[in-house]
Amino acid sequence: MRLSLLLAALGLLATAAALQAQTKLVVMIAGKPSHGPGQHEHNAGITLLEKCLKQGADSSVKVVKHLNGQWPDEALLDQASCVVIYSDGGRGHPALQEGRLAQLDKQMKRGCGFVAIHYAVEPTKELGQNEFMDWMGGCFEIDWSVNPHWQADFKALPAHPISQGVKPFSTLDEWYFHMRFRGGMQGVTPLLQAQAPESTMGRPDGAHSGNPFVRKAVAAGEPQIVAWAAERAGGGRGFGFTGGHFHKGWGHPDQRRLVLNAILWCANAEVPKGGVSSTISEADLAANLDPKPGQGLPEKPRRAK
Repeated sequence: MRLSLLLAALGLLATAAALQAQTKLVVMIAGKPSHGPGQHEHNAGITLLEKCLKQGADSSVKVVKHLNGQWPDEALLDQASCVVIYSDGGRGHPALQEGRLAQLDKQMKRGCGFVAIHYAVEPTKELGQNEFMDWMGGCFEIDWSVNPHWQADFKALPAHPISQGVKPFSTLDEWYFHMRFRGGMQGVTPLLQAQAPESTMGRPDGAHSGNPFVRKAVAAGEPQIVAWAAERAGGGRGFGFTGGHFHKGWGHPDQRRLVLNAILWCANAEVPKGGVSSTISEADLAANLDPKPGQGLPEKPRRAK
């Protein structure tokens, strides 16, 4: 009798462990409010992506979100299959504060996925660049990369799990480009590429606005990579997406599907053959927006990009 009870208990423990192993936990981190209305809507954007994952991802995918720059504790990070950050970058990047790079590096070394959206693709040269290059294959580098607003026309996408169900599309966004990638593009797959128009070079040289290297590339008509996937030699996946400045961009089904697919891929979850299907309304896009200047609140200073 005791032996049968013991065997039953062990069986239940084994089943629970198997179910836990199958579960893919996505930890999503939204940065604090910044910029004007409808721009850098980190909280609303993360909440919307969470809603869409619940619509179109397998039930084994679980999402935990942290808003307003709140950082998850290490116990939660230890369980994460993928960490998604949508926030401001540079010196204000939430991952660069208080020893958090070391926390994340621990997770990446065990194979956790990493996704950075828009300004969150920019660490600093001194802090974070080496880690971001390892975790997701590339990043924004000041005095090399640029951040103009332009209409990008993505005429074709490569065959990749992240591009499943995504059709060629065109959107106006603050598409960062001329990113810094691993040497030889090792382990990196460009997903969205477009030729930047000469108008993107209309600003003077500056840390984010222009430099001789990017001007030469644009003049030569070189396709610019604005979204990419990366695999790490020791295991683990990453995805960088430079769009997402305008909140209304999440209303575009192909942009949304690409990012949702990428989150699943980086979490080592199954990407549906037709991509992650989701439906949102104008009310969904208008929900959870941050109180910002122009909405009855005084303007707060923000870091220059």
